[in-house]
Amino acid sequence: MKYILVSLFVVAFVTDPFRIGKINRAKSEAREAYTSGDYKTAVQKYHYLIDSMKVMEDELKLNLANAYFMMNDTANALTNYESLAGSKVNAVRSKAQQQLGIMNYRKQKNEQALNNFKQAIKADPDNMDARYNYELLKKKLDEKKKKEEEEQKKDQQKKDQQKDQQQNKDQQQKDQQQKDQQQKEQEKKDQQNKDQKSKEQQQKEQQQKEQQQKEQQQKEQEKKDQQQKEQQNPEQKQDQEKKKPNPELSEKLEQMKISEQKARMILEAMKNQEIQYLQQNKRKASKPKDKGKPDW
Repeated sequence: MKYILVSLFVVAFVTDPFRIGKINRAKSEAREAYTSGDYKTAVQKYHYLIDSMKVMEDELKLNLANAYFMMNDTANALTNYESLAGSKVNAVRSKAQQQLGIMNYRKQKNEQALNNFKQAIKADPDNMDARYNYELLKKKLDEKKKKEEEEQKKDQQKKDQQKDQQQNKDQQQKDQQQKDQQQKEQEKKDQQNKDQKSKEQQQKEQQQKEQQQKEQQQKEQEKKDQQQKEQQNPEQKQDQEKKKPNPELSEKLEQMKISEQKARMILEAMKNQEIQYLQQNKRKASKPKDKGKPDW
């Protein structure tokens, strides 16, 4: 940073030659100390001029602030620069704002520093140091802002991507849950169908079994009935045989123009007569023989 030591001039209306000489000598000693880098001596000389000699010049106060700044005494430097930020002397006000900008920049108060440099340029458009610092800092802030915006954009894109991924993940989980639920319901339905089919099969098998048992019982009953029929009285069997239609007899009866019922009635009557005849002969044979008569 280039610093310009402000030249001091004695006010023309001062009439005390001895005081004027003393002030000019102190100013010269302060300037020589500042130029040689003896800032401590320069500070002492400037305080002597301001405090003791009561020289109230903004240029002198600016040199005092610069000396403190070069000594790294930021507290005193800041106090003096701030007191000159509203100076009526444009060049002094410009230099004070410029130095405040440098101090704020060192504190990383970039927005305040940029404003200080801007105020310094307004106070003195020819202050090239302030203009250079302003443009350099503004470029840096613009790049930083652009970088931050890009980072924010990237962060937002990342957040959006993460949000989309999370939404996709949630949707996949939801779809999977629905799929699992549908699968469970289908398995339940399949199991119910299976149970129903099994139940129907069991009922069918039971019915078949009962039907088989019934048929078996029926066959056994038929067999039993057949055996009972076979064990019937031969006469009944013969009667049954007789009752069975005889094709040849039916044909002869038809030729004789006699119905089967009428033929049966005739046979039955003949049978009855035969039985009566046999019974009568039996009674005769059962009477005791007369010994005085022949057998015949």
